Amino acid sequence: MRPRRLTFTTIVPRDLPETWAFFSRPENLEKLTPEDVHFNILSPVAGVEMYEGMIVQYRVRPFPGFTTDWVTEITHVSQHHHFIDDQRVGPFALWHHQHFFRALGPGRTEMTDILHYQVPLGPLGTLADWLFVHRQVLGIFQARESAIRRLFPEEQGGSGQQ
Repeated sequence: MRPRRLTFTTIVPRDLPETWAFFSRPENLEKLTPEDVHFNILSPVAGVEMYEGMIVQYRVRPFPGFTTDWVTEITHVSQHHHFIDDQRVGPFALWHHQHFFRALGPGRTEMTDILHYQVPLGPLGTLADWLFVHRQVLGIFQARESAIRRLFPEEQGGSGQQ
């Protein structure tokens, strides 16, 4: 199959430095990933802000009966602007995830994710993508959007409202 390109945009009701501080710590990925994926970080990342060359190992169960290790590398970091992670070992033939951040004014940050992914196994992978992988990837980002709303509620009467 050809690589897929997906784009997701989220408005986080917080200033850029606070938004960056949360998303630049790999330990927070568990707070953003749906429970049914059984996302578990294996690397010692608590309290560490990401940096170029950082390797993060996870264990995931993308669907019942299949657990796999997933290793990503943070390949680019531009503080308060963007970071990029690429899969080194894992369930995809390609996983290239770009995260962009842009201040929208007091108490608002736009976060844009551009994901390129490709499922392995040729025609069998294309069928799997069509049957469930694409839907699952979309579901993970939809769940993340819900988690962001829960973790960063709109501040009543504060600078987060327009």
